[in-house]
Amino acid sequence: MIQIYNNTEEINTAAANLFVAAAQKAIAEKGKFTTVLTGGSSPAGIYKLLASDQYKNKIDWSNVFIFWGDERWVPLTDDLSNAKMSYATLLSHVPIPQDNIFEMYAAGVTPEDYAVSYEQSIKKVLGNEGKFDLILLGMGDDGHTASLFPGQTVLDEQNKWVAAYYLEPQKMHRITLTAPLINKADKIIVIAFGEKKAPALKEVTTGAYNPATYPMQLIKPVTGELLFLVDKSAAGMN
Repeated sequence: MIQIYNNTEEINTAAANLFVAAAQKAIAEKGKFTTVLTGGSSPAGIYKLLASDQYKNKIDWSNVFIFWGDERWVPLTDDLSNAKMSYATLLSHVPIPQDNIFEMYAAGVTPEDYAVSYEQSIKKVLGNEGKFDLILLGMGDDGHTASLFPGQTVLDEQNKWVAAYYLEPQKMHRITLTAPLINKADKIIVIAFGEKKAPALKEVTTGAYNPATYPMQLIKPVTGELLFLVDKSAAGMN
């Protein structure tokens, strides 16, 4: 489902409202809310809104568990770190226990070994079902999401929940949730804005199925809901 908004501010408000509603529902029903954050610049406005006085007191942060959809394999102090951005805009401003936050990086281990550990952390919190309450995703101009990039073998992964690999075009290691795990979620929200996203959004939503070229097409929830929050520029070709 695609929801079209006038501008980024409206997208941020809609996403923040969905986040709060999902958190309140999950905590009321199960006693905890499990969510996956996305990186890059797109979600910063959403996170700042959630950290504002208007929103942060609507959530019982002591029962929120935070994971990430993907990460560049860089220290948490690096400006390229998705976690660093998330702390700066949200996590350092809300009363969430540090034990409830699962960064996608650790010093002194290989990304491949940490991917195995990260999967175990997910299972410890979510159980063997692996069903997150809410996953936030972005989408690149090339139709990638998380670290599921066009033409990479990770797109074919069927068994691992978390995978790490060397992304040759970027000359760096990436660690990512895989499509099978993402698709277990109860709700998946994709944020996309700006005219540069329009060609990929059109292919992803209405084009022929070609996930090797447009990996976002792999995201098809098993039983949950997939929702694209986009602005008019991104939706211009739909």
